Amino acid sequence: MLKEKTLKLTSRIESVEEAAQKAAEFARDINFGDEEIFAIDMAIRESVANAVKHGNKLDETKKVVVTFFNATSGLEITVRDFGEGFAVEDIPDPTEPANLLKASGRGILFMRSFMDEVEWTNHAEGGTVVKMLKKR
Repeated sequence: MLKEKTLKLTSRIESVEEAAQKAAEFARDINFGDEEIFAIDMAIRESVANAVKHGNKLDETKKVVVTFFNATSGLEITVRDFGEGFAVEDIPDPTEPANLLKASGRGILFMRSFMDEVEWTNHAEGGTVVKMLKKR
């Protein structure tokens, strides 16, 4: 059974689809069902799109590194960009009335909704790392 897989993707929108396909394959190989795979798909699409667009700013010289890890607790996914980093608490809450019509912030809400655990950290060597867990 697969234990870990790492992808190094180019910072372009097409990489979102590649990451989603590889995530679904990995999740299926470690016996996740369709409902869990749907949730993983939504979260990986959002996190990789954010890394490509907001983190690396579509700079194709910068990679997005995605790691899938078959942990005892479930499927752990990390997505790292090589941008300037950000503080998740600075992103407006899209559920607040003043922000309902704003386009930003929804991705974070989606990731938190679809995954059991999500955390953002700034990498010591630059960029943002999103770590997500989908429990078994």
